[in-house]
Amino acid sequence: MTVTLSRGYDRADWASAFRNVAVELDDAPLLAARGTIPPELHGTLYRNGPGRLERGGQWVHHPFDGDGMITALRFEAGQASLRNRFVRTEGWLAEEQAGRFVFRGVFGTQKPGGVIANAFDLRLKNIGNTHVVRLGDQLLALWEASSPHALDPVSLETRGVSLLDGVLKPGEAFSAHPRFDPGHHGAPRMVSFGVKSGPRSTIRLMEFATTFEPGGPQAGELLSERSDSFKGFAFLHDFAITPNWAVFLQNAIDFNPLPYVLGQKGAAQCLRSRRGGQAQFWLVPRNSGAFAGQEPRLIDAPEGFVFHHLNAWEDGNEVVLDSIFYADFPSIGPDQDFRSIDFDLIPEGMLERCRIDPVAGRVSTTRLSERCCEFAMVNPEREGLQARYAWMAVAERETGNDPLQALKKLDLETGERRLWSAGPRGFVSEPVMVPRPGATGEDDGWVLCVVWNGARCASDLVILDAATMAETALVELPLAIPHGLHGSFEPA
Repeated sequence: MTVTLSRGYDRADWASAFRNVAVELDDAPLLAARGTIPPELHGTLYRNGPGRLERGGQWVHHPFDGDGMITALRFEAGQASLRNRFVRTEGWLAEEQAGRFVFRGVFGTQKPGGVIANAFDLRLKNIGNTHVVRLGDQLLALWEASSPHALDPVSLETRGVSLLDGVLKPGEAFSAHPRFDPGHHGAPRMVSFGVKSGPRSTIRLMEFATTFEPGGPQAGELLSERSDSFKGFAFLHDFAITPNWAVFLQNAIDFNPLPYVLGQKGAAQCLRSRRGGQAQFWLVPRNSGAFAGQEPRLIDAPEGFVFHHLNAWEDGNEVVLDSIFYADFPSIGPDQDFRSIDFDLIPEGMLERCRIDPVAGRVSTTRLSERCCEFAMVNPEREGLQARYAWMAVAERETGNDPLQALKKLDLETGERRLWSAGPRGFVSEPVMVPRPGATGEDDGWVLCVVWNGARCASDLVILDAATMAETALVELPLAIPHGLHGSFEPA
């Protein structure tokens, strides 16, 4: 007997978010359509994601190939405003002038002209579309295969490629997933990494000051770095930190560059899970921790594929890592249209906990949630420490894979959960938890999330009470923002 699971969404609503952003707004005032914007919410929510998905009648093959656009939502005294700007990358400028794609995309977008036009063109178009974070007086638009772009934090005008005061070489890879240490060793830090992949891969781990200290390190200053080489091709999007460790999960992935070189596929389409391969945890000692200067610990990891980690912490000698595991590497083939993908054929992400014993070299795993999820985070003050609560984007259904339509708060101790749903016509992005100023409770604050509203083909901002997940305010934005990637909140 075949059982058909009912779905509470219309695919056309979900797909309607894939579009070109046609305007750049300046301090457009925002009003709450429901509820009230909290007067204590003071700062800026920055969001990054693809804002240009079509040129000259040709669509990108995958939305991750779209040009980066930054949206800034500013809050002060119960009022809010919106500003958005495309990241003026070299590729964006060239293609705006040409009116067509000039560069190939990592995820399969080809230049016009077929295989002959694309073969042996191995240039990477830095699209600055994955994350956006504040470091000192710079707002950094991140794309992990190359260097960040610096923007003005207020106007969002692009200043140009940033080599972080000489820390990076031109074109050097810099992670789109930095972690912010809230002060494990005295002062806050931004911890990030770069990967040079090959038959042996090298990870460069870097730590930067994030505050201005009189007579001390200034925000953006490199505090420490180390480089370590590992056997095999490294495909790393995210990592986690504890006071003593930077924790990487090296997926069992192979890369066959030939179809990319011959112009048949994008570089990311040449990645495949290695049959019978062994994933590994790489525990790299932080230079500020108790194991500084020691060699990394390599421990066999469970089967599965991981893009994102929730958090890591230390429990005695063990390192505990909460991650979103997929059964296999999810991808879109050369002949597939991303707007009509079959979600039932894509593995869903499941939140799992790994307890890693670096001394014995053992790992045990526990499933924390059966609901398909992505984009999970803890209170930023608990980054690298044991946290009780997590917030994440989830599918509306209890089981199975669907677009993300709800936000969930999960009690990591008891398993209790609270949900807010945007369904049936809304689709959520990454939630950002913002602690209330002066908060003493771990879940005292708000959850901010940009939601695609299929009913009006535009985006909303929802503000939830982080403890109860009750809706505090819903703001209808004067902008249609395509499904995006990562963002951050910068307190005023």
